[in-house]
Amino acid sequence: MEQSAQRRVPIESQRVDAPLTSSAVLLTLTLTDPAAGSEAVRIVRGVLADLEDITKNVAFRDLDAALACTVGIGSDVWDAVTGAARPAELHPFREVVGAVHTAPSTPGDLFVHIRANRRDLCFELERQLLDRLHGAVLVTDETVGFRYFDARDLLGFVDGTANPVGDALPAATLVDASDPAADPAAHGGSYLVAQKYVHSLAAWNRMSVEQQEAVIGRTKLDNIELADASASEQKSHKTLSTITDDDGVEHDILRDNMPFGSPGHGEFGTYFIGYTARLWVIERMLERMFLGDPPGKHDRLLDASTALTGGVFFVPPAGLLAGLGD
Repeated sequence: MEQSAQRRVPIESQRVDAPLTSSAVLLTLTLTDPAAGSEAVRIVRGVLADLEDITKNVAFRDLDAALACTVGIGSDVWDAVTGAARPAELHPFREVVGAVHTAPSTPGDLFVHIRANRRDLCFELERQLLDRLHGAVLVTDETVGFRYFDARDLLGFVDGTANPVGDALPAATLVDASDPAADPAAHGGSYLVAQKYVHSLAAWNRMSVEQQEAVIGRTKLDNIELADASASEQKSHKTLSTITDDDGVEHDILRDNMPFGSPGHGEFGTYFIGYTARLWVIERMLERMFLGDPPGKHDRLLDASTALTGGVFFVPPAGLLAGLGD
C-alpha cells in the first residue's frame, strides 16, 4: 500500500501531440455571457465535459483519419468555466507594437483546434460542437486549414522543421508534474498561442529566391538550414524564432501551423498555432520578431505577412474537462 501511494498518478493530457494532418478547423469563440453560473457557462461546461465522447462519435467513421480535437480556455473565462486553480502564466495575449509591425490582441474565450486527414470529419465535428454550444458562444473567427504539398506554407517554404520529436515533444509542450519547479495548477496542460497571418504574395514574389531564403534562414527547395547572422546583422526568421534562456538552453515549441486561403478572394495565409510548456518562450519569440534583435531590425517576414489576430489559451488536462460535467 505504501509503495502504491507514493507512485505518481499520470495526468492524461489532451491531444496536443496529435500528428500533423491534411485538414484542420481553427475556431475562436467568445461566450455570450461569461459570468460565473450563467446559462452560457453551464452549456460550455457540459460540452467540454462531453468533448471526448463527441469526438469519438465522429472519429469512429474512419479511425485511420486521425481525428483529434484540442480545446484551450482563455484567461477571462478560466475561473468561471473551470473553477480550477489558475495556471501561473495564463493571461490575455499581450500586444507587441514594433516600429513597423504590430502583433494585435483580439477577443477569444475558447480556442478549438480540430484536425484530421479528412475534411468531412473536421466539418462534422465542428457542426456537432457548435450545435451543442448554440446560444452560449459567438464565433469570432473560423478558419479552415489544409496541408500544402510537403508541409509547406503558401510562401513556398517547409514549415515546422524545428518541431520537437520523441521524448522532446512532451517536454516542450506539457507542464511536467514530476518537475518540482513547475506550477502545480498547470500540470498536464499546455499553453497555446494562436495567430492568424495573411500574406502579400505580390510583395513576397518581388523578392528573388536568394532574398527569400535569407529572410527565412533556409533554402527553399531542399530546406537546408543557413548559417546564422552575426549579432549586429539582420537576423533571419529561423534565428529570431529560436529562443534560448539565460543559461544558454534552447527551448522548443510545437508549431501546428496550417496554410489557409481563397484565391478567388485574394486571401493567402498561415495560421500559427504554438503549443508550449512555457508561455514566455513564445512571448519572447514574438518580441524578437516584431521589435527586432537588435531592436529596430524586425523579422523581414513581417514585411509580407500581417498578423490579424492574437490569443493566449491554456489547454487543460483531459480529466479536468471531463470533470466539468460533475
